[in-house]
Amino acid sequence: MNSELKISATEALQKLKDSGKEFIPLFSRGSLAVEVYRPDKTDKQQPHDKDEVYVIISGEGNFYCEGRSVSFKQGDFLFVPARAEHRFISFTEDLLAWVIFYGPQGGEQ
Repeated sequence: MNSELKISATEALQKLKDSGKEFIPLFSRGSLAVEVYRPDKTDKQQPHDKDEVYVIISGEGNFYCEGRSVSFKQGDFLFVPARAEHRFISFTEDLLAWVIFYGPQGGEQ
């Protein structure tokens, strides 16, 4: 796990490509965990046990969370409460996002 002060988007993307996966963890400290995520055509993720934030590095599309759909683009911030059904839908091939998990299991109150 990276313990550096800075992780660039370029570095994160290269590590993701090298891994051959859709997401990889890059940093953790206490309850904070940071990943980079690039879904391949379909977002297959399931609800998570912690509150979650996405910061869009590149790409655009629509994001579904608990019955609501919002459009997103590069630079946008998306919040997902713990255990909420959510996924990226109708997104461009260049979608890349920071994923930030934090707080206790079950989310902040």
